[in-house]
Amino acid sequence: MVIPSAKVATKHKFVIDYSKPAADQVFDGADFEKFLNDRIKVEGKTGQLGENVKIVRDGNSKITVTSNVPFSKRYLKYLTKKFLKKNSLRDWIRVVASGKDVYQLRFYNISTDDAEED
Repeated sequence: MVIPSAKVATKHKFVIDYSKPAADQVFDGADFEKFLNDRIKVEGKTGQLGENVKIVRDGNSKITVTSNVPFSKRYLKYLTKKFLKKNSLRDWIRVVASGKDVYQLRFYNISTDDAEED
């Protein structure tokens, strides 16, 4: 016999790894963390993260977003791309899913082979 529970607290944990752009001094993790704090919407309102959403910066390489409310990984990608566009980095850096709950910021692979242009 299974007893239905009221509401099960779903916990989502997402990681955004920005170590490669940060190593080249083109990406500011503190600025990105502030951007996420200001822009993430909880129940349709920005700036009201409270206990529902936690944003933690791990050194100068990762940001971990933990949520107790329904939260989409795609929404984090959207906000990351918006931040890159705002800082004119969108032409050089892309957001790639490297795992189930992990996004990684990588530089575009630009080859400078003149033989391929012929």
